[in-house]
Amino acid sequence: MKKSRVMDFFSALGSSLMMPIAALAVSGIFLGISGALLQEQVVESAPLLQNSIVYYILETLQTVSGSVFTLIPVLFAISISLGMANEDKGIAAFAGFVGYYTFLISSGALIDSGFGNFNSLPINSILGVETLDMGAVAGMMTGIIVAILHNKYHDVKFPVAISFYGGKRFVTIVVILVMALLGQIIPFIWQPVAAGITAVGTAIGNAGSIGVFIFGFLERLLIPTGLHHVLNGIFRTTAVGGVYEGVEGCLNIFLQFFDEVNIETMRPFTQFLGQGKMPFMMFGLPAAAYAIYRSSPSEKKERVKALMIAGIAASIISGITEPLEFSFMFIAPMLFLFHSIMGGLSFFLMSVLGVAVGNTGGGLIDFIVWGVLQPGSRWYMVLIVGPFYAITYYFVFKRYLTAKNLSIDVAEDDDEEATETSEIINGDLGLAQLVIEGLGGKENIKAVNNCISRLRVDVDNMELVQENKLKKSGSLGIMKPSDSHIQVVYGPKIEEVAGAVRETLKYQN
Repeated sequence: MKKSRVMDFFSALGSSLMMPIAALAVSGIFLGISGALLQEQVVESAPLLQNSIVYYILETLQTVSGSVFTLIPVLFAISISLGMANEDKGIAAFAGFVGYYTFLISSGALIDSGFGNFNSLPINSILGVETLDMGAVAGMMTGIIVAILHNKYHDVKFPVAISFYGGKRFVTIVVILVMALLGQIIPFIWQPVAAGITAVGTAIGNAGSIGVFIFGFLERLLIPTGLHHVLNGIFRTTAVGGVYEGVEGCLNIFLQFFDEVNIETMRPFTQFLGQGKMPFMMFGLPAAAYAIYRSSPSEKKERVKALMIAGIAASIISGITEPLEFSFMFIAPMLFLFHSIMGGLSFFLMSVLGVAVGNTGGGLIDFIVWGVLQPGSRWYMVLIVGPFYAITYYFVFKRYLTAKNLSIDVAEDDDEEATETSEIINGDLGLAQLVIEGLGGKENIKAVNNCISRLRVDVDNMELVQENKLKKSGSLGIMKPSDSHIQVVYGPKIEEVAGAVRETLKYQN
């Protein structure tokens, strides 16, 4: 039971981080395009870019998109508060911002008081306050604490005389008190913690390419649990991913300095970013999808083909791999282990070959924006390694699936069941109602959230879940990380599914 609670916590944390990460990815694309076009050699070769209005627009776009990355801690505070709250998520998000700002002011007041020597700590101006700079850690800490306080106190009731301060209003009050107190304590604690984080970062750096392989291997292996988001967040936003000119985290460093320093300086940091994913996202997994199609029984090929085409498009273009990964990880876990090892090898190869392609996605968009358009990135190495990945993935998947006589779950339904599914989805019940029934009914559902490709649901009784109905709703895979939490994979259409489920639940109340 304790293990289940821990898994539930980290699953919710990983899901909550997806909102700011998605915003950062989009901002990163704009920053990459504007930064590439503002390169001196590019401007000199393109007369249009020398036009004052065009140059101003690009410069403004670069400044605005770049400023988003200075807001990472407060984005984490808000999104984690929102994502981990069970109810009244808007109140939790508001309290997340208030709590983070309270912490900044309180710790800043302590540092200015002269009650301690904090000269060894990083002090910066954050949201207009000269205070302790803990980077993304402060935002994560705030979000988790606010979510806990919110879930505990959002429905508290007081006597009539002070009832105005109860319920939702009390959440903000208790958050201000707790975060103000933490602001007085954390600066003393953070000095040894900061030293420890720096030591871990140094150890990872000293591990060289082996450390990069381990990172890439774990980054894929943790996909079923959702904890890969947490692993990525640590490397991208803390000293574990590197420190340069006082900036912590490989993603922060790359996006802040990529157009200011030589690309050679960026290589140690990009090795933990999107470049390591490109060989298997753009080449390996599409080839695996083709092998899955080729090894499927002839009567199932058409349905498998439709699923694989959608998964290939998502993987190549945007770097969303879960629709493909969930299609085989349950029926062939050894293939998923192989995929994880190849993921580690992919990061390793891009590192030793001197590639410097940043950002987080790993798909074609990032490849063009952060690779092809960036002089000295050695983007062509992806095209050299990629075909070998495609060949390896294809033959390993084809041989294993054929030898084991395996076909993916989505293709196991016969035509009669497929017709029944279509009638149910398009009938009076609707897709949302079918999903709710598959989750055991409205009374069995405690909380509904979603990440970039999965519906994440807390349930009272896992035995009431009907997986056959979830499959009929279009699910690409089902994961049960604990006795009370289920993840249903829908791929790119997840926002539509999650929104419909929430709306249906709301009207059923």
